[in-house]
Amino acid sequence: MNLKNKVAVITGAGGVLCSAFAENLASLGCSVALLDINEQAVKEVAEKIKKQGGVAEFYPCSVLDKEQVEKVHKKILADLGKCDILINGAGGNNPRCTTAHEYYEAGDEERSDIKTFFNLDKEGFDFVFSLNLMGTLIPTQVFSVDMLNNDGCIINISSMNAFTPLTKIPAYSSAKAAVSNFTQWLSVHFAKAGIRVNAIAPGFFVTKQNKDLLFNADGTPTPRTDKILNATPMGRFGKPEELFGALNFLCDKEASGFVTGVVIPVDGGFSAYSGV
Repeated sequence: MNLKNKVAVITGAGGVLCSAFAENLASLGCSVALLDINEQAVKEVAEKIKKQGGVAEFYPCSVLDKEQVEKVHKKILADLGKCDILINGAGGNNPRCTTAHEYYEAGDEERSDIKTFFNLDKEGFDFVFSLNLMGTLIPTQVFSVDMLNNDGCIINISSMNAFTPLTKIPAYSSAKAAVSNFTQWLSVHFAKAGIRVNAIAPGFFVTKQNKDLLFNADGTPTPRTDKILNATPMGRFGKPEELFGALNFLCDKEASGFVTGVVIPVDGGFSAYSGV
């Protein structure tokens, strides 16, 4: 596989999974443009890639601000050239729209001391939808222009939540379902313009965002971790590098030139297991 002279733009590149994507693509010859709202995090990723001999530049940016994204696009054109591969990795959940209970409990509708379905924060819900869906739409609007009739590749990051919603996180589950649906829509829209659009749906990986939900302060697993692993036939969390096979396959036109509009689960069997 050879991605030399390809330019990959990665949003959310300061996170655990997308920073690993960046290192992987750089090792295959891509010049990588790293976008993240967390400047320090994305700067460290770029420096690490450069130390390993790769080509990387970082760009502090909010994917929800189209004007910012457009300015970054101009800088990338000057620094690295036109975008060939876009990975929409920016996303996440928010505690303001996470319920305390998995199931409705009597009196939930009257409680104000904890988050229940009835007092979920609308602004939090709006933020999660914007970050995941609009944070995919806006970079795609900006960078897809580079790819028109030029064998472009867009990879969105969906989630297991898009297939079967997890308890407690209705906004994130709904937003990721929207990302999967939007992936299919985009694949049709760009099918005759030479741009393939697919998505990867990771199963359960330990990231900065979910670490506190999965492990107690002393490092022991939480009850939620036990439920996750019991529902994952392989019985463990995934490792970031175990996503590279799907990523590289989708990036490589020789391997996946007729593949568009698919959402690939990488989940240790989670989506195949009925629980029985």
